[in-house]
Amino acid sequence: MSFRNFPMVPRVVFGRGSFNQLEEILEPKRGNNESPFIYLVDDVFKGKESLISRIPLKGNDQVIYISADEEPKTIYVDAIRDDIAKQFSEVPSGIIGIGGGTLLDYAKAVALMLTNPGSSADYQGWDLVNNEGVYHVGIPTISGTGAEVSRTTVLTGPERKLGMNSDYTPFDQVVLDPELLDGVPKNQWFYTGMDCYIHCIESLTGTYLNAFSQSYGEKSLDLCREVYLEKDEIDEDSQDKLMMASWHGGMSIAYSQVGVAHAMSYGLSYLLGTKHGVGNCIVFDQLEEFYPEGVKEFKQMVVKHGIDIPKGLCKDLTDEQFDTMIDVALSLVPLWENALGKDWQKTITREKLRSMYEMM
Repeated sequence: MSFRNFPMVPRVVFGRGSFNQLEEILEPKRGNNESPFIYLVDDVFKGKESLISRIPLKGNDQVIYISADEEPKTIYVDAIRDDIAKQFSEVPSGIIGIGGGTLLDYAKAVALMLTNPGSSADYQGWDLVNNEGVYHVGIPTISGTGAEVSRTTVLTGPERKLGMNSDYTPFDQVVLDPELLDGVPKNQWFYTGMDCYIHCIESLTGTYLNAFSQSYGEKSLDLCREVYLEKDEIDEDSQDKLMMASWHGGMSIAYSQVGVAHAMSYGLSYLLGTKHGVGNCIVFDQLEEFYPEGVKEFKQMVVKHGIDIPKGLCKDLTDEQFDTMIDVALSLVPLWENALGKDWQKTITREKLRSMYEMM
């Protein structure tokens, strides 16, 4: 039997204020003046000097602001890559992503596409990337997705929503500074944190479960429960714990997989553009059949924090639109196998998925 030899993030710094060490971290990786560092930054920080003024820009370094209102798309990854290639005669010294899961996924994808030919849509799948990307750094400003530690960058392409899953995807460096979570709107804090919680429920109840995944998943789940069941407000302690829950949650699926909620959420996102964390919550809210204990606890968290889960997204969809969502969801075979085993297709028919989507 051959075991997967997965890469992990080789360097990580954690601590309040650790963002201030960015220059010290990056300088040894800097090439010549024609080889800049490119910062991909969530445009919510545009004009916010409390963060932007601390970015250690030198020479030709550049900040590119990117909206996180939409899920990452292959067409945007390619456009950013092409724009960088036009501006600079040499490959950048590195790509630094600053933001939530969307920005971290953009940073990973652009770093790979600067050294791999064609479109990022060509690499949606498992182990299709052939060349190591440029040096890339992830700096999360909201926690939950696990994008800072995972070997995938989830993109919506012309035909599918699917990650670039490869050994070259993980960041070379991650900076975990809980201070950067200050000011996150409560709804966003909840939806993104629930992405982590749902990761863990799917991983810990899946057929792919093993001691590696279980050890990280259980710790992440414990931290999520502390933050969302025991806390009433977003204080420093909950920021620290959610940042580590996200890290452990991402690690838990390195040797495992997610499940039903993520598979169906990808369908919502592809067709309707539903944000990943919100989509997971919309779907998970209806999955008592598959995750009874997890959904019960999730509903307690929803009530405790006064969150309104969107409803009625699918009420006016056409047959063709339902078919599109179902096609996307069914294409994610490893997720269904993890959730239900090798015979998952006996349970998950097109009719079954249609009836489930109709409840959302």
